[in-house]
Amino acid sequence: MKVIEAICATSQFVERKQILFNDETGLIHEVGELKIPREGVDYFFDDSCLLFAGMGDVHIHAREDVSGKNNYKEDFFSAFEAMKNGGLTHAGDMPNNPIPPIDKHSYESKFDLAAKKAKGCIWLYAGIGPGTRPLPYAIPYKVYMGPSIGELFFKDLKSLDETLSYYQGQSVSFHCEDPEILESHKAELHHHQRRPVEAESIATRDALSLIEKYKLKGKLCHYSSGEGLKLIREARKRGVEVEIEVTPQHLYFDLEHINPDDWNSFQMNPPIRSSWDREALLGALRMGEIQYLATDHAPHTTEEKIKGTSGLTGLDTYATFVSWLLDQGIGPQLLAKVSAENPGQFFNRFLDSWSMLSHQKGIYGKGFGFLDPGYRANFTIIKRHDPFLVTKNNLKTKVKHNPFLGETFPGRLEALFIGGKKI
Repeated sequence: MKVIEAICATSQFVERKQILFNDETGLIHEVGELKIPREGVDYFFDDSCLLFAGMGDVHIHAREDVSGKNNYKEDFFSAFEAMKNGGLTHAGDMPNNPIPPIDKHSYESKFDLAAKKAKGCIWLYAGIGPGTRPLPYAIPYKVYMGPSIGELFFKDLKSLDETLSYYQGQSVSFHCEDPEILESHKAELHHHQRRPVEAESIATRDALSLIEKYKLKGKLCHYSSGEGLKLIREARKRGVEVEIEVTPQHLYFDLEHINPDDWNSFQMNPPIRSSWDREALLGALRMGEIQYLATDHAPHTTEEKIKGTSGLTGLDTYATFVSWLLDQGIGPQLLAKVSAENPGQFFNRFLDSWSMLSHQKGIYGKGFGFLDPGYRANFTIIKRHDPFLVTKNNLKTKVKHNPFLGETFPGRLEALFIGGKKI
């Protein structure tokens, strides 16, 4: 047994606690008061640090599949290194690969790669595309309502509706951009004009309707517009079960403060929006309306970015970005929910399936995201006031770029534990 002492942040409390955990089983044994003398504590963190249950990212693109075609951008091993570098203990990988995981064989083939290279810390969404059907076990699904990176998407609402009729009650995450709006704006000069707010708003309306119609456990990915938040609020009042992700880049950047010469470097789908949209998202986060801080880590080479390929990285800077949110007055208890507890709950829904597929039943205990007995001994410790400059030298992603290069954040990752082991 080992003992860690720190100021612990959960949705319920922010207090100095001692956590007793088994570094062999990798599970938490007890969380309690300060009973053990300082000299008996294995890991002690002073008041400048906050300990969270291991943070999780519900939306990344590790790029690897059985084809290996995109391994030059990232693979499961390098994505896992970037995750650890950013204070993340688990993440969910999206299915828009050259060989997308859309059936039992393709899903399990990709799963085996992730389990081997990322040591059970990267789990997988299956893709929904025209004509696909649910897999025989409980897993999360991703649907692209319009074209993004890859070929797994729908061209119209009718075919999407027909396919989703087979997924009643499933957990489905939506990339909300309407294909008809994208098509009608494809000749516009700039990326944010080719993918306007209207495309997200219309797709949001349709996604909410489908979530309600088929009683889906719905999640809207990398949400970017304040306008669409109104539709989500209205749907929630009707009892629609829908959750929202927001990315660090949509909370931090806006078009008014990016040099137009750099717009290609910041290109992603959906785009960086106006300062009004950014403030609306920050406001929604403060009010507890957003459930997940998710990076949409989408690596491309520098050469691809110069040419205007959409996608930004973010795994390496997750924890240090959380220090910025703390400085913005967003409290530790709320951040514990959006970065640790809610991602943990999302993952834990599918724990039996992933344990079965990895042949490691019981290794995760009760699951992830909570500082409670029986949960995985994953801890993310952030030093609040120790300025951190983001440079290429402190990135682990293969592509060695990040939207926050040159930015100085107020704090940094102090330590990381995965399964009771200090990384």
